[in-house]
Amino acid sequence: MDILEKIIAEKKPRIERQKSLVPVSQLQKSVFFERQPFSMKSALQAPDASGIIAEFKRKSPSKGFINPRADVVEVTAGYAQAGAGALSVLTDQKFFGGADTDLIRARKHNDIPVLRKDFIFDEYQIMEAKSIGADVILLIAEVLTKDTIKDFVRLAHSLGLEVLMELHDASQLNKIIPEIDLIGINNRNLKTFEVSIQNSIEMIKKLPEGFTYVSESGIRQPEDVTRLKLYGFQGFLIGESFMKTENPARACEKFIESLR
Repeated sequence: MDILEKIIAEKKPRIERQKSLVPVSQLQKSVFFERQPFSMKSALQAPDASGIIAEFKRKSPSKGFINPRADVVEVTAGYAQAGAGALSVLTDQKFFGGADTDLIRARKHNDIPVLRKDFIFDEYQIMEAKSIGADVILLIAEVLTKDTIKDFVRLAHSLGLEVLMELHDASQLNKIIPEIDLIGINNRNLKTFEVSIQNSIEMIKKLPEGFTYVSESGIRQPEDVTRLKLYGFQGFLIGESFMKTENPARACEKFIESLR
């Protein structure tokens, strides 16, 4: 069993338990169901956009704890002030050290789009994302069928949420549907956790025009962003490069200053 399969296998019973504890009818009472979500697509396409989607995460399955004591409000507010176009917040607890409360706190203190970064395989998780203040959800093509993606996109859009669909290799191209808001290319192989931004460059050559493209993982220096822009990427999801430093927000600020 590879890492991705382990994550899904571990999460399934957790989601079932959560459904029984907090039914959808209770999720719908959240104050966040009343708010109009921000658009990540628009934020990345803005003329003066940095394109940076700055990520908050405490740990990863491959490296363990990266920054276990980081405060989500301090870091994400610092990211936004530094010029990040959007935020990404990990909500998986076991493998990434995240929590739904991290996203709730980030939402309350920031006025830019927030991606709920998690492994979604159940409609309940989309309702949950809305209830905690997310603007965008992540759908990983590798773990979903095309029909399921269609259903999940339809539900997300009915809630005002955008969808970032993540691909890793050419075998997943047939799962792209026109309704997707953004397409992400994960430079990290979720089975082996090996990383190379060359994956984005090779994959975008095979992708249809008309989408907003995001390169995810393995982006370590401003030159990587400059290079990826030449191939048509407008979004750049960066987490570990910032989070492994003593001051993630300052690292993000220096990165964006270098881009400009």
